[in-house]
Amino acid sequence: MTYCVGMMLDRGLVFMSDTRTNAGLDNISTFRKMSIWETPGERSITLMSAGNLATTQAVVSLLDERGKSPDDRAPSLLEVPSMFQAARMVADVLRDVIASHADTGQRADSTFNATLILGGQIDGGPHRLFLIYPEGNFIEAAQDTPFFQIGETKYGRPILVRAYEPEMSFEAAMKLLLVSFDSTLKANLTVGAPFDFHCYEKDSLKTGPTGRIAGDDPYFQSISEGWGEALRDALDMLPDFTL
Repeated sequence: MTYCVGMMLDRGLVFMSDTRTNAGLDNISTFRKMSIWETPGERSITLMSAGNLATTQAVVSLLDERGKSPDDRAPSLLEVPSMFQAARMVADVLRDVIASHADTGQRADSTFNATLILGGQIDGGPHRLFLIYPEGNFIEAAQDTPFFQIGETKYGRPILVRAYEPEMSFEAAMKLLLVSFDSTLKANLTVGAPFDFHCYEKDSLKTGPTGRIAGDDPYFQSISEGWGEALRDALDMLPDFTL
C-alpha cells in the first residue's frame, strides 16, 4: 500500500509520499513515488502515485520519454499550456496504460489500478492541484477540498481535517503532514519511511525545497513521540465517563 498527500496552501503546494512497496510480508522494498518536471522560470509539475507499481512506473516512464524526445513532444508536460491540460494529458496516459493491461486479461478496476496526485504551476496560470482516477477522470482541489490523499488514507485523515489551515506556513504544513504519516504507519505496516517531500512556492516556477525524511530522523522521532504524549495528556484532561 501507499500513502501520499498533496496540500494546497495560500503560499503554494506541499507534497509528501511514503516509499514502501510490497508484494507480501516477505517482499518489502523502497521505491520513490514522487516525480518532478520543471523548466525553471516557466513551470514546475509534481506527480505522486499510488497503486500497481508496474502501472505507475509505466505512466512516469511515458511522461519522461515525451519530455526528453524532441520528436515526440506532442503532448508533453514540458509544453502543455496550462495545469488543466497537464492533468488531462496525465489522465489519458494513465487510462491508456491500464487499458493496455486490460487487453491482456486484467481489468482496470483490479490488479493494475492506480491513482495519481498532480500539482504545480505553469507560467500565466495559478498553482493548482488535481486528483486523477484510474478511469481517466479527475477533480481539482478547491476551498472545500484543499488537500488530496491517495493510498492508505483513513488513518492520517483526521489530523488533516482538524488542523489544516490554508494560511499555514510550509514549516507548519510539514509538521502536520509528518503527524499524519506517523499515524498512518503506526496503524498500517504497508506504509513506511522514508518520506519524500516537495514544497512548491507559488509563482516561483521552479522546484522548491525537496528532501527525504528517514524513519530514524531526529525531528521525525520528536514529532512521533511528542504527538503520542500530547494525545495521552489530552485524553487525561477530558472528563471521565460516569457509569
